[in-house]
Formats: sequence, structure tokens, C-alpha cells
Amino acid sequence: MAKNDYKLGEAKIRQGGGRMRVNEKPRDFKKTIKQLLSYLRVFLPQYAIAFTCAMVSVLLQLFGPDNMRKITNLIEDGMANMHMDMPAIIRISIMVMCFYLGSSLISLIQSLVLTNATQNTMRYMRNEISKKLNRIPLKRFDTSSFGDLLSRVTNDVDTVGMSLNHAASEIVSSLTTFVGCLIMMLITNVTLSGIAIVCSLSGFFMMKIVISRSQKYFTRRQTYLGLINGHIEEMYAGHIIVKAYNGEAQSIEEFEILNRHLYENNWKSQFISGIMRPIMEFLSNAGYVAICVLGAIMVRNGTIRFGTVIAFILYVKMFTQPLGQIAQAATSIQSATAAAERIFSFLAEEEMEDESAKPSLLNDVDGLVNFEHVHFGYLPDRPVIHDFSVEIKPGQKVAIVGPTGAGKTTMVNLLMRFYDIDSGTITIDGVNTRDVPRENVHDQFCMVLQDTWLFEGSIRDNIVYSMKDVTDEQVVEACKAVGLHHFISSLPDGYDTVLTDDSNLSAGQRQLITIARAMIRNAPLLILDEATSSVDTRTEQIVQDAMDTLTKGRTSFTIAHRLSTIRNADVILVMKDGDIVESGTHEGLLEAGGFYSQLWTSQFVNAEEL
Repeated sequence: MAKNDYKLGEAKIRQGGGRMRVNEKPRDFKKTIKQLLSYLRVFLPQYAIAFTCAMVSVLLQLFGPDNMRKITNLIEDGMANMHMDMPAIIRISIMVMCFYLGSSLISLIQSLVLTNATQNTMRYMRNEISKKLNRIPLKRFDTSSFGDLLSRVTNDVDTVGMSLNHAASEIVSSLTTFVGCLIMMLITNVTLSGIAIVCSLSGFFMMKIVISRSQKYFTRRQTYLGLINGHIEEMYAGHIIVKAYNGEAQSIEEFEILNRHLYENNWKSQFISGIMRPIMEFLSNAGYVAICVLGAIMVRNGTIRFGTVIAFILYVKMFTQPLGQIAQAATSIQSATAAAERIFSFLAEEEMEDESAKPSLLNDVDGLVNFEHVHFGYLPDRPVIHDFSVEIKPGQKVAIVGPTGAGKTTMVNLLMRFYDIDSGTITIDGVNTRDVPRENVHDQFCMVLQDTWLFEGSIRDNIVYSMKDVTDEQVVEACKAVGLHHFISSLPDGYDTVLTDDSNLSAGQRQLITIARAMIRNAPLLILDEATSSVDTRTEQIVQDAMDTLTKGRTSFTIAHRLSTIRNADVILVMKDGDIVESGTHEGLLEAGGFYSQLWTSQFVNAEEL
């Protein structure tokens, strides 16, 4: 692979928020295993029952070879004495079949219990990740792709669950078989046991070497899987832009690079870990040959009987089989460990401050808002807001204008405490927003953003989102106010029409639904971030009339690039480079001939409004 491809892969990891680059070593394998075991303690009783059943199932199977030894000896004696003791042979055979039947039934119970335990574990993990998503700061989403986060909830959790469901039971069964067979072989014949022990020690030594070499590739595989998901999510979400700019070739090239990284790491992880199985099979076959040769010599010398050789061949098969199973389980455990690393690293990330103990002081808000010497930067060394101060009186219609990057949306994000300021204070009705829970601050606002957000559900559900005790009459009134009622009434299912990705809604209609949602919320403070940017001139007038009704008696903040929509604002705040450079009414700012006048002139120099 070309060197530039690796650089692009590393850049994608940094872009995706991954904390591990391709040239970094994976985390401590043992530490992650301990974390995972500690995490499973919640469902310890279920796992204990499942593992106990696995052990009992294996122990019942261990009686088979010893009874087969007895049957073989009875057959050998019968052939020598010309009298076959059939009742004894049948009795022992029935007993062996009962052991095997009991083992199968207990194994079935173990499978059911373990499946339930692993599914509960996966559900618990997803719930923990979901809760974590609501506790981490918004800045975390600024530095990672949604596809990478989605991969942690889906692929990584599924990988851990599948590994637990298969590998965990196999390891318990294999270790029980290994120890049980070792004891039974030592009881049967110490000399022949030595051959199996040598083969086993050689297998474990080789397994340790292989695991140490392959773990880093499992970790990288999970990382690149998350990056590919992020890339696909980005390209699908922006597929119209990709096609409009003929970016298909670049998109495919980036995907192929990431896919090649994933292929190589996946291939290496599977190949290196796959070496264990043929090694175990070779050691197992070597054990058979050695047992047959040494057993034949001992039978000839009269040291043991032929039935003992048969029993030992069965025991060696059971004794070496766990090595292959452990080898396969080790591969699954490595995948689970790599996935668990990503899950635990996310769960360990910095959270927002717990504010449950703070009192909810914002009640019956009038709408007095104060910014006092506010400083803020998304990154510590890159300030966006410089010494921002302004007082907004209750009920004022405030418009915020300025060039791109001036800090307009940032100011609103700070007001709603989506981000915490670096210094200064923001107060609502004299209450510092840092002294109350974030939820208490959010309750005071309703928002209409430029980017509409609708979920799969009925139109009514989208309008009354997260609000309770909303009547149908209130929904209809809100939709009439924004000019949406006639359109909804013309739909076959009316307000019960389910919105999906295939719903034939224009951008303006989608925006009107979000505006109706804001009207239903009826909060004392209103934020409009380019709320009419997606509607036509006629619809814009309808929306503006609705907003005039909505903003009466409420403090509203309107972020606008189309200056014609803010003429009737009580106060216009003109921002530039993170500071307020001018403030006043539309007419007063035009007469002042400052920066706002320049914006107005540049926007309407060829328009009829001039």
C-alpha cells in the first residue's frame, strides 16, 4: 500500500475521533479483559448457571471413555474365553448412553441460559452507551463522525455479544474437559498421560505467541470498521452534493483506501490467529500416533490391557480437542477485546458536570437576558467570542446579524448552555445559567433551526415532540398559524400521516412543521436560526406573520442573513469577529452608516428594496 494511503487512513482516524492511530500499540489486553469481566458482574448469576451447566455436561461425557474401556475388556475376555458377557455389555452401554443423553440435555439448558445472559449484556451495554451519549459534552460530536459512534453501538457491541455467546462457553467447556481428562488419564495410566501433557504444553506455548502477534490487528480492524461506517454515513447523508459536484470518484477512492486497510488488518488478524488450529490438529494427531505406538508396546509387554489403549485414544481426542476449541475461542476473545476497548474508551470519556443537585430557579421567566464579558472558544487556543456583553429586555425582538463566522450561532449555543463559557456570565432574569441545571435552561427555549429535523413518526408526533398533554386543537391551531393546516388536511391520513425518508415533503414544508413544533412548546424565549431560509417569498410572509404572533410578549433571538426579515426587530446586534460592533434599530443603524449599513448595501444593491 502506498505511503499516502496510510497517511489518509491515519487522518481519517483522527477525523473520526479515534484515539488510536494505525501505528500505535493496542491497549493492555489483560486490563481490557478484567474490565469486561467486571462489567459482566451485573449478570453473574446467569453466567454462573450457564458455566455450571457447561461443566456438568462435560463431566458426564468424561465417564464415556472409562466405560468404553470396560466394554472393550469384556469383549476381549469374551473372545479369549469364547463366552461373551452380553448382559454386562448391554448394562454398561445403556449407562453410557444415559450419560451422553444427560450431557446433551444439560448442554441445551446451558445454551438457552447463556444466550439470555449475553443478550441482556448487549442490551445493558447499548443502554449504557445511549445514556453516555446524553452525558458527554457536545464538543465530543464536533471531533468525531456519527458513523464511528454508530459503529460502537452496533458493530462493537454485537462483536462482544457474539464472542461471549460462543467463546465464553467454549473456554469453560474446554478447560473443564482439559482438567477432567487430565485427571482421568492420570488415574488410568501415568506413562501414557505424559505424552498428552507434552502435546498440550506445546500447544499453549504456541497459542500465547500467536495471540501476542495478532491482537494489534484485531484492534485496528475494529477501528477501520468504525471509520468505514463513518465514511458511508457521510456520503449517504450528502449523496446529492456528492453527485452534484461529481465527487463519486473521490468518495470511492477514499472508501477503497479505508476498505483496503480493513481488508489487510482483517486478513492478518484472521490468518495469524488461524495458524493456531492447524498447529493444534498436528499436535493432536502426533499424540494419537504416540499413544498407539507406546500403547502397543505396553500391551505386548503385558503392562496394560487393550481396553486401556482404546480408552486413552478417546481421552487424548477429548484432551487435545479443547486446545483447538480454545484456539478458536482465543480468536473470538481477541475480537471481543478489540471491540470492548472502543466501548470502554467511549464510556470512560469526560462527561458533563452532574447538576442534579442544583435547584431549578428559572420559573415563570420574564425574558431578561444579560451577557457580561463572555469569552469562549471551541478550542482553548482559538477564541470565537471576545468580551461579549449585551442586555436584552423582556419581550424584545432581537436580531443577530453579521458575516459568516462572526459568532452568531455560537452566542445562541452559549445562551442555551449547549457549551459552557470560558469566562464571564450569562443570566436569565438575573439567574446565572451556570447555577441551574441545563435542563432548566433548555425548558425556557423553543428553537427553529435552519437544518430541519424530523423523525419517523406521524406529523402529530413530530409537532408535539417530547411534550405532554397537547390537544389536537392546539396542534391544528399551530399548523393554521404557519399555513400548514390545508396541506396536512389534503393528505390521506391527515395529521396521522407517517413521515419517512420517502415522504414527499418540500424543504419549506419540513421547516413549517418545525416552526409549528416551536409554537406548541410555548416557551418564554424563542430562537430562530435562519428559520425562513428554506421557504419561498409568499410562505416567508406567512411564517413571518406567525412569528410576529408567537413573539408577542416573549424575548426572541433571530439569526438572519436575509436582512429584509429583521426590519421590525426591536434591537439588531451586529457581530463581527466575536464582538458586537453595533446595536440599534434598523433605521438607526442605516443612518449611522456603519458596518450594518455596509451589509445592507452589499445585499440589496441590485434589489428593488433599495
